[in-house]
Amino acid sequence: MQKNKSYLNCLQREQAQELWWHKLKECGFFKNPSVETVAVETSLGRVTAYSVYAKRSVPHYNGSAMDGIALCASDTFGAQETEPKRLKLLNAQQPFSSDCCYVVDTGDLMPAGTNAVVMVEDVYFIDGEAEIIAAAAPWQHVRIIGEDIVANELVLSEHRVIAPIDIAALLAAGIENIDVLCKPKAAIIPTGDEIVATCKELKPGVILDVNSHMLSAAVMEWGGEPVRTNIVKDDIHEIQRAIFASLQVNDMVIVNAGTSAGREDYTASVLAELGEVLVHGVAIKPGKPVVLAICQGKPVIGLPGYPVSAMLTAELFVRDILLARQKLAPLQADQIEAILVKQVASTLGVEEYVRVSVGNVQGKMVAAPLSRGAGLISSLAKAQGIIGVGQTHLGIAPGTTVPVTLLRKSHPTNTILAVGSHEFALELLGIFLRRHIENVDLSCANVGSMGGIMAIGNNEAHIAGVHLLDDVTGQYNITHLKKFLLNKEVKLVHFAMRQQGLMVLPSNPKDIKGLEDLARADITYINRQRGSGTRMLLDYELKKIKIHSSQICGYEKEVGTHMAVGASILAGAADTGLGVQAAAKALGLDFIPVSQEQYDLILNFDIADERMNIIIEILQSPEFRHEVEALGGYDLRDAGKLIEYR
Repeated sequence: MQKNKSYLNCLQREQAQELWWHKLKECGFFKNPSVETVAVETSLGRVTAYSVYAKRSVPHYNGSAMDGIALCASDTFGAQETEPKRLKLLNAQQPFSSDCCYVVDTGDLMPAGTNAVVMVEDVYFIDGEAEIIAAAAPWQHVRIIGEDIVANELVLSEHRVIAPIDIAALLAAGIENIDVLCKPKAAIIPTGDEIVATCKELKPGVILDVNSHMLSAAVMEWGGEPVRTNIVKDDIHEIQRAIFASLQVNDMVIVNAGTSAGREDYTASVLAELGEVLVHGVAIKPGKPVVLAICQGKPVIGLPGYPVSAMLTAELFVRDILLARQKLAPLQADQIEAILVKQVASTLGVEEYVRVSVGNVQGKMVAAPLSRGAGLISSLAKAQGIIGVGQTHLGIAPGTTVPVTLLRKSHPTNTILAVGSHEFALELLGIFLRRHIENVDLSCANVGSMGGIMAIGNNEAHIAGVHLLDDVTGQYNITHLKKFLLNKEVKLVHFAMRQQGLMVLPSNPKDIKGLEDLARADITYINRQRGSGTRMLLDYELKKIKIHSSQICGYEKEVGTHMAVGASILAGAADTGLGVQAAAKALGLDFIPVSQEQYDLILNFDIADERMNIIIEILQSPEFRHEVEALGGYDLRDAGKLIEYR
């Protein structure tokens, strides 16, 4: 068999990586990874296959947030230092009656009939009674149902690495099993007549197989499942059988050693027989004789035998494809600048990687090159960073300030920050963004429409969701952008028309018909925070029907999201509140329409940033429109339309 010597015509690293990724995408390696179901308790570090929604609210009962006494707030009205009020202490078995209370501890279920807690520090216990000197507000020091997590609310998005805190959130939300992406299985085949498996076999002329253990650990760190095989001797037929067998049961194969041009280097030839060799030889040092191939639709990579070369080429050609197979972002190590304390020579036309030690010497950050032999394992263990010498350079002179890539550290994934009015359809936008742009996350902070405008003005957000009604012109958002962002280069893009209305318990037990009923003495309202578009809409509609906020019981009680409004109603903390129809549908509440409103997005991106155009394309796509409208109460027929306001 004629061996492939094409490594003599090396590709540049960028060319090799581009060809490698192109062929892997072409053969579908990154599409539709397998899914398995695991117990949440064992899911640490796994990647969610789909978005996960809460099965129950947290907390799932109204509970005391303090040690103290539970009572009915109306029984405390009028209490003050000069006129303290005494309430009879009941035990847990006694039914509630007026002017009575119960002793409760933090976390206790609120007894029937009570709706507030007075801290124990503010209570005097006298002869079977509790004396208080200040009135209690309804629901003070009470954790109401859904205060933390609301049933049907998004807990984890798809393709997220599960952290310890995520396990707590999942279990609290009633989720016991979760669908995760299967770990990609990577066979690791050590080859060579000169390597042995154990120290007992060591003798002059043979070396211990450490590379397969190092590579297995790396695969595990990168989220894969390593499958180490026995050592395969330098026999072309044995190597071929080992690779073929591994291809049948693994997602990728890593062959270590046998990639150069020696008389017993068979890896490239075998891979050419089993599939297509894309690359044999990359202009890097160390690691030149790397082999990249596609066999049976799966990636197979031949790594050089020296440990430093094997690790470097694994980091360059294995790590990120394993992560991408799991829908994860490439690792991006932290960089610092340091002064090189020793000259580094290099070969023209070869991109060289040099491991360094890094330290702060009298306030000056310096980098000291370590020994550069490809077989020096100690340099792997000692190195704190790595520097690159470009292919057009003969070296780097001492005293030069160089960028140092720190080892064993990584940056967070690229995040798009959305700050503004609560809109849980934005979470769907985040899911669609991840499908269109690799390694992007959308993080939402709910601070209200005005808070979003201020964040955009201060360059603290990429996106702000707004629905601000001008009660003079009847227009949405334009007046406020002209006032606060007229001289800032942003785009106002339509998101949706959405239905706002009153959420009430199923079957509407209080027979609420519209906003006019908010002035009824038997109706308790739950409001949105100041600066939110929903709060402004309420005030606008109340003004039209001539109802003053002082006539509404609970007007001053504020929560931050539509789901929190609905959760308060479910918990019995309020009879009704204004919110979007989708929130009512998600929580199983009845809905009384009040007004259709315009919800827009302010986009704050550089003009050359592709993410802005992709967001607009997603908004205009039929798939996105269908998923959002299925939530209930949305009309996206004009989604993605640019709104002129200048």
